[in-house]
Amino acid sequence: MNPPKSRGTQLGRGLSALLGNEAVEIPESNKISGRSTEGRGFSLMPVEFLVQSPLQPRRVFAQEDIDALAKSIKERGVLQPILVRPSAVNADEYEIIAGERRWRAAQIAQLHEVPVIIKEMGDEEVLEVALIENIQRADLNALEEAFGYRKLIDDFDHTQDSLATVLGKSRSHIANTLRLLVLPDGVKTLLAEGMISAGHARALIGAANPKTIADEIIKRGLNVRQVERLVKASKDEPQKPSPKSKEKDSDTLALERSLTDVLGLNVEIDFNGSGGQVSVKYKTLDQLDDIIRRLSGGE
Repeated sequence: MNPPKSRGTQLGRGLSALLGNEAVEIPESNKISGRSTEGRGFSLMPVEFLVQSPLQPRRVFAQEDIDALAKSIKERGVLQPILVRPSAVNADEYEIIAGERRWRAAQIAQLHEVPVIIKEMGDEEVLEVALIENIQRADLNALEEAFGYRKLIDDFDHTQDSLATVLGKSRSHIANTLRLLVLPDGVKTLLAEGMISAGHARALIGAANPKTIADEIIKRGLNVRQVERLVKASKDEPQKPSPKSKEKDSDTLALERSLTDVLGLNVEIDFNGSGGQVSVKYKTLDQLDDIIRRLSGGE
């Protein structure tokens, strides 16, 4: 088992612990990328030089929330700097680590530049910080949170224990959130859209028909306890035995053998009392051509 990351305690305390004295100010002489703020620990940068991060776990940004933030920014400005790192793709761009919502709102508010703090960070730390910021602000839906945890485990060799330490969450919370990823896509879509809650979704894990029950949740406004009872009842229902196939009589079996000998292919006859079907099984296209030729009266 991998040991917890050494910076886990620092990250678990929150974003403020990350900034410290390591922020980089843009030199006043650098007119391309922004301008210094004379020792205040951050720089002002044109909004067009900031780009979204592919590691951003958040996928859904409620437009009404962004519009409300844009109104506040128009009146009071951007009060908290946006955390960025130099882009590995373009020297004149900076990738947003934390603060994409502020950046989007600033553009709606028609600001030309925003305060930024520049830090050198690797991909793993960027994803951890983005998760922390969004989780602390309750900005992630449960599915986005689960995908973020899964990426840290798959791409950066974390365990559930080390994630709990790094992110300041309990191991049971990490485990229960990851379990949401086993749900069928239809249920995950309802969760991502806020049609059902994370509690509803967790109750559906292991259900034989989770999408059907999810639709019932929406239709009837069921609470989590009601869903748990519904899932339990569906599991307790006795399974209906599959109908046994009717045994064929000797005449039918004899006819199958006769046709099989004539065609050189396996023939099955299914009779339901008033009608039925004859099935001829072939393995190659040549055999199929032979059947068609015979049925059409060819040699």
